[in-house]
Amino acid sequence: MKTSRIKFVSLFVLGAFAFVAGSSWLLNEPAESIFGSGSVIAIILSPVKMILVGPLLPFIKFLHQDPDTPPPFFLAGFAIYWTLLALGIWQCKVLFKIKT
Repeated sequence: MKTSRIKFVSLFVLGAFAFVAGSSWLLNEPAESIFGSGSVIAIILSPVKMILVGPLLPFIKFLHQDPDTPPPFFLAGFAIYWTLLALGIWQCKVLFKIKT
Protein backbone atom coordinates (compact mmCIF):
# COMPACT_ATOMS: atom_id res chain seq x y z
CA MET A 1 0.00 0.00 0.00
CA LYS A 2 1.50 3.28 -1.09
CA THR A 3 0.89 6.34 1.01
CA SER A 4 1.41 9.84 -0.28
CA ARG A 5 3.79 12.12 1.53
CA ILE A 6 1.05 14.60 2.45
CA LYS A 7 -1.18 11.87 3.85
CA PHE A 8 1.71 10.37 5.85
CA VAL A 9 2.74 13.73 7.33
CA SER A 10 -0.88 14.62 8.13
CA LEU A 11 -1.49 11.32 9.90
CA PHE A 12 1.83 11.58 11.75
CA VAL A 13 1.11 15.10 13.03
CA LEU A 14 -2.46 14.21 14.02
CA GLY A 15 -1.19 11.07 15.75
CA ALA A 16 1.47 13.04 17.62
CA PHE A 17 -1.09 15.61 18.82
CA ALA A 18 -3.40 12.78 19.89
CA PHE A 19 -0.56 10.99 21.69
CA VAL A 20 0.56 14.08 23.62
CA ALA A 21 -3.00 15.10 24.50
CA GLY A 22 -3.98 11.55 25.42
CA SER A 23 -0.91 10.88 27.52
CA SER A 24 -1.29 14.22 29.29
CA TRP A 25 -4.94 13.43 30.00
CA LEU A 26 -4.24 9.83 31.01
CA LEU A 27 -1.32 10.69 33.29
CA ASN A 28 -2.80 14.03 34.42
CA GLU A 29 0.54 15.78 33.87
CA PRO A 30 1.72 18.60 31.61
CA ALA A 31 3.22 17.70 28.25
CA GLU A 32 6.70 18.87 29.21
CA SER A 33 7.03 16.31 32.03
CA ILE A 34 8.78 13.61 30.05
CA PHE A 35 9.41 10.96 32.68
CA GLY A 36 6.09 11.32 34.44
CA SER A 37 5.31 10.33 37.99
CA GLY A 38 6.95 6.92 37.94
CA SER A 39 3.83 4.95 37.16
CA VAL A 40 4.08 1.97 34.82
CA ILE A 41 2.20 3.81 32.06
CA ALA A 42 4.54 6.81 32.34
CA ILE A 43 7.59 4.55 32.09
CA ILE A 44 6.21 2.82 28.99
CA LEU A 45 5.30 6.11 27.27
CA SER A 46 8.47 8.04 28.19
CA PRO A 47 10.65 6.92 25.20
CA VAL A 48 8.02 8.06 22.72
CA LYS A 49 7.46 11.27 24.66
CA MET A 50 11.21 11.94 24.65
CA ILE A 51 11.24 11.88 20.85
CA LEU A 52 8.01 13.86 20.39
CA VAL A 53 8.45 16.49 23.13
CA GLY A 54 12.08 16.30 24.29
CA PRO A 55 13.72 18.52 21.64
CA LEU A 56 11.00 21.13 22.17
CA LEU A 57 11.68 21.64 25.90
CA PRO A 58 13.92 24.72 25.33
CA PHE A 59 11.18 26.18 23.10
CA ILE A 60 8.55 25.50 25.78
CA LYS A 61 10.72 27.02 28.54
CA PHE A 62 11.38 30.08 26.38
CA LEU A 63 7.67 30.61 25.76
CA HIS A 64 6.83 30.11 29.45
CA GLN A 65 8.92 33.20 30.32
CA ASP A 66 5.94 35.31 29.31
CA PRO A 67 2.95 34.22 31.42
CA ASP A 68 0.46 35.28 28.72
CA THR A 69 1.86 33.25 25.82
CA PRO A 70 -1.03 32.31 23.55
CA PRO A 71 -1.46 28.56 22.92
CA PRO A 72 -1.14 28.87 19.10
CA PHE A 73 2.60 29.45 19.53
CA PHE A 74 2.91 26.07 21.26
CA LEU A 75 0.75 24.37 18.65
CA ALA A 76 2.73 25.93 15.81
CA GLY A 77 6.05 24.86 17.35
CA PHE A 78 4.86 21.29 17.84
CA ALA A 79 3.37 21.13 14.33
CA ILE A 80 6.55 22.43 12.67
CA TYR A 81 8.82 20.03 14.58
CA TRP A 82 6.57 17.02 14.00
CA THR A 83 6.22 17.87 10.30
CA LEU A 84 10.01 17.95 9.93
CA LEU A 85 10.27 14.69 11.87
CA ALA A 86 7.63 13.03 9.67
CA LEU A 87 9.34 14.27 6.49
CA GLY A 88 12.63 12.83 7.77
CA ILE A 89 11.00 9.46 8.40
CA TRP A 90 9.36 9.61 4.96
CA GLN A 91 12.69 10.41 3.31
CA CYS A 92 14.38 7.47 5.07
CA LYS A 93 11.58 5.24 3.87
CA VAL A 94 12.09 6.46 0.30
CA LEU A 95 15.90 6.29 0.44
CA PHE A 96 15.97 2.74 1.80
CA LYS A 97 12.94 1.68 -0.22
CA ILE A 98 11.08 0.28 2.75
CA LYS A 99 7.85 -1.26 1.56
CA THR A 100 4.69 -0.78 3.57
